[in-house]
Amino acid sequence: MAKQITKRVSWVGKVDWELTTFHGDELSTHRGSSYNSYLIRDQKVALIDTVWLPYDREFVNRLKQVIDLDKIDYVIMNHNEIDHSGALPELMRHIPDVPIYCTKKGEAIIRGHYHQDWNFVNVKTGDTLSLGDTTLTFIEANMLHWPDTMFTYMSGDNILFSNDGFGQHYATESLFNDSVCMHEVMQEAEKYYANILNTYSMMVTKKIQQILAMNLPLDMICPSHGVIWRDNPMQIVEKYLQWADAYQENQVTIAYDTMWQSTRLMAQAIADGIRQEAPDVTVKLFNVALEDKNDVLTEIFHSRAVLIGSPTINYGYSFAIAGLLEMMKGLKLKKKKAAAFGSYGWSGDAVKQINQHLTEAGLELINDGLMKLWVPDADALAECTAYGRELAKAL
Repeated sequence: MAKQITKRVSWVGKVDWELTTFHGDELSTHRGSSYNSYLIRDQKVALIDTVWLPYDREFVNRLKQVIDLDKIDYVIMNHNEIDHSGALPELMRHIPDVPIYCTKKGEAIIRGHYHQDWNFVNVKTGDTLSLGDTTLTFIEANMLHWPDTMFTYMSGDNILFSNDGFGQHYATESLFNDSVCMHEVMQEAEKYYANILNTYSMMVTKKIQQILAMNLPLDMICPSHGVIWRDNPMQIVEKYLQWADAYQENQVTIAYDTMWQSTRLMAQAIADGIRQEAPDVTVKLFNVALEDKNDVLTEIFHSRAVLIGSPTINYGYSFAIAGLLEMMKGLKLKKKKAAAFGSYGWSGDAVKQINQHLTEAGLELINDGLMKLWVPDADALAECTAYGRELAKAL
């Protein structure tokens, strides 16, 4: 059902409590999500974004209960990934001539997805659309996180409709940030940033600085996923600026896989050494074959250093480690140190190959890594602990 945000603006989206993964299986969503669509009723009526494809008819039917679809004057598409534009074909089946405002690349993506010749109006940064007492100002946000993305600012109500920016995968019927558990929201906001937007951190900083320079009054930030930032909306903007600036906390993350527990024993001994040398450092261990990969990546995102451990399997490293390393490479992490370790039986190639991948991912190697033959005995574990102490000193 629709929910009133301001006198002129209503939320008409969909809360998805059942969503457990997103982008196929690329992103875990343990707390569900929402697809936020917004209806603005001034002298003219504008709809900002739609919802994910599986809910297209539900969305349109609910929208009909709120407004006569023929009274919608404009459709604003800030971003055209399927979770935002999925209901667009069903909506346009009812109002085929209503203009769709989007970036030029947005039009190309909509055409590429749906192969329809709708009434497109391309906009760029600074273009405006008067609704009567209020005005929409469009702000291109290329690669945050798709090339078509834009933000829309509404004067009068002082709302920034920020699309994927400042969002979280978080299902709630409460809608606003001051009516939910902020610890959970910030966890999901950081996870969202780390796994989706960190790759484009340089662009995030530039875009925020550009928006701040526009000196727009800001009472509310309405993203396309998760809660609306009503109470102190600048808090999430400030967090984004921190996260975009090679963010790190005083933490070391040890991510490993293990076949017969040898690499696990090494990981624990290395962690003990780090704690002995630097008790103020938070050390977290994750068996990546058992843990959620996106949660591990979020921990790596806010760590000073990451240690990757794997046994040598078929002259390489494990499948789970391979997936984690590839995702790390795509995130383009900055100013983080790294090291590799692992057990082996005969070839011992894993550590060398992990080092190469860490270097390609832009991380600074602390050393050449540590390998131990077969199951580490007491002496070998003592060497692992000493290795951990040396790593702590290097940090």
